[in-house]
Amino acid sequence: MFDIGLAEMAVIALVAVLVFGPDKLPDLARQAGRFLKQMKSYANAARDDLRNELGPEFSDLELRDLDPRTIVRKHIAEAMADDPQPEKPRGRRPLDAGELPPYDAEAT
Repeated sequence: MFDIGLAEMAVIALVAVLVFGPDKLPDLARQAGRFLKQMKSYANAARDDLRNELGPEFSDLELRDLDPRTIVRKHIAEAMADDPQPEKPRGRRPLDAGELPPYDAEAT
């Protein structure tokens, strides 16, 4: 998700130790863990409320399903599965060398 390697994590840890000190760092990590746990519970509660309000047909709803990119990807995949072969135009052929394309004077 964040694409952070081992070297970047080591630099972040070193800066954190220098800025906050080794005695405050465990307490800050504990507070960050509690905060993330609380945010996860809020997200789960919102998902459950949404499921309850929408009814039983949306019982398998996930919050990531509401991402517009996921919705577009899903509909494109369904459309491609429905129509695996596009129709070839009928009655058309490539022009021979020196042949003029058809022209309709009334259409222009």
